[in-house]
Amino acid sequence: MTQIKFGTSGWRGILAEDFTFEHVKIVTQAIADSLRSQGLGDSGVVVGYDARFMGYRFAGETARVLAGAGIKAFLCDRDTPTPVIAHEILRRKADGGINFTASHNPYDYNGLKFSPAWGGPALPETTRDIEERANAMLGEFCYRELPLEAGRNQGLIEDIDPCAEYCATLRKIIDLPAIGRAGLRIAVNPMYGTGRGYLDKLLAEAGVDIVVVNDHADPYFGGLPPEPAEANIQDFIALVKGDPKISLGVATDGDADRYGILDADGSYIEPNYLLALLADYLVRYKGEQGAVARSVATSHFLDAVARHHQLVVLETPVGFKFIGEYIRDNRIAIGGEESAGLTVRGHVPDKDGILACLLVAEMVAVTGKTLKEQLSDLYARVGEFYTRRINLRLTPEVATAYAAKFDQQPQDFAGLKVLETVTIDGNKFLLENDAWVLFRKSGTEPVVRVYGEARQPDTLEKILRAAEQYVLA
Repeated sequence: MTQIKFGTSGWRGILAEDFTFEHVKIVTQAIADSLRSQGLGDSGVVVGYDARFMGYRFAGETARVLAGAGIKAFLCDRDTPTPVIAHEILRRKADGGINFTASHNPYDYNGLKFSPAWGGPALPETTRDIEERANAMLGEFCYRELPLEAGRNQGLIEDIDPCAEYCATLRKIIDLPAIGRAGLRIAVNPMYGTGRGYLDKLLAEAGVDIVVVNDHADPYFGGLPPEPAEANIQDFIALVKGDPKISLGVATDGDADRYGILDADGSYIEPNYLLALLADYLVRYKGEQGAVARSVATSHFLDAVARHHQLVVLETPVGFKFIGEYIRDNRIAIGGEESAGLTVRGHVPDKDGILACLLVAEMVAVTGKTLKEQLSDLYARVGEFYTRRINLRLTPEVATAYAAKFDQQPQDFAGLKVLETVTIDGNKFLLENDAWVLFRKSGTEPVVRVYGEARQPDTLEKILRAAEQYVLA
């Protein structure tokens, strides 16, 4: 029987294969039992879902199981962005949230993400406990359910609309009037996901001339993974390129916790660059101070900006939950990762693509410059950075020998001196001249993800070639 396994962003699986109603009910009961073991549950659990197949049905079954366990379910009345669910957990002071989403995975996946009372993604010790409880119950009848109407009548299920309160919070963080005054024309692409009625609504409210595409629910996501990576938004790029009046293109992924940004000419701007630009903007224009955080796989462009402003950089393992901890504890002004996750002080301790898009719009409006112009200005102050990731597929023989390659730190790599090895998540060699290379082995397939960075493009190419030889030779 398929085992329940939580990854960096919850438990995910293929619909009707391993992600089934029975497994969802068992995992929900495991969450209920875990909460009760900690003396929690009386403050209820927020239950939401994204725009995938059967999302509302999965959420409804979870609400029924929670109600059967005597835990109140606050059930979202439509597909809801992940950051909105995080916001609602905090606003209601609930004991947690269960969100049905597979984020940017293809349409035939779904997932269950649990967030504890502090609003961020559950930490490993929490998901391990849920996993153990769920796997011990597989194949057993271990839960009690209440019908939805009975749950409503008994006050154990309450239908909610968390949109208004979340938007009210964003109005306090984002200078919407400044965006409106700039006279921008902004293209918006929710990618058929939960961002519909959020990002477009707030920009329209500010008086922005918006062009919206892909803004109806489609569980197939137009036939592409709902991830706003360059390869998946070619229609959006063509739109922005074809309209000279558009100043900016903003997109959110399937559950609106990640973002994709296009400059006025339709150029895709990498999240690594946007994190650095936004950190610089927050300090120079909004007076933010304090540390910044990034994952181990994220560009050190952010580090250069932090040095420029005399700020501390905190490095985390991959997984936004670790950055979320710093937001929860008010230790950082901004935190982000190379895979388009970002949040800021005073907001939810989880990724928020809606917030990120609005911050970029504000930055363009306030500075009066395109993103490429801002990037050139920042390069002039802190220097240039070039970053790329490659995936290396391992043969069984190479996979067996892989771990031994890191028994000792090499003296040099790609002709550069190795200064230090970082092992908080994978093996990262810090090289001279601000260059580095990171090796992270996948936990689900025979693949090593290699991240490289350097100050010059040719140096980056040498690093990646050397990395391929280092792993596969």
